[in-house]
Amino acid sequence: QGQLVESGGGLVQAGGSLRLSCAASGRTFSSYPMGWFRQAPGKEREFVAGISSSGGRTYYADSVKGRFTISRDNDKNTVVLQMNSLEPEDTAVYYCARRPRAGSTWYPDAMEYWGKGTLVTVSS
Repeated sequence: QGQLVESGGGLVQAGGSLRLSCAASGRTFSSYPMGWFRQAPGKEREFVAGISSSGGRTYYADSVKGRFTISRDNDKNTVVLQMNSLEPEDTAVYYCARRPRAGSTWYPDAMEYWGKGTLVTVSS
C-alpha cells in the first residue's frame, strides 16, 4: 500500500526534454492527489508540480510553469512529469509523492508516501 517507484531520469543537455514516470501500487491510486518534488544538492526538497485525484486540476511551481507538465493515468496507476526546455538549475533528484485525501497544501512535510527518487542532470 502506497509504494511509489520513479523512473525516467538521466543526463540531458540544456534545452532538452525528459519524461519522468511514477508507478504506484494499490487499488486506491485514483483517490489521491499526487505530486512531484525535487531536491538539489545542498538544498531543501521543493514542490515542482501537483495533480488532483481526477487529474482535472494541476499545480506548478513558478520556476517550472510553461516548461513542465504533470499528468496521470488512473487506469495504469501512473503519474507523469514531462519536462521540456530543461535548464542546469533543474538538476536534482526528483521524487513522486502522494498527498493525503484531506490535504490542502503541497509542502513536502504534508505528503504521506514517497518514492526513492530518480536523478535528473542537466548539463550546460
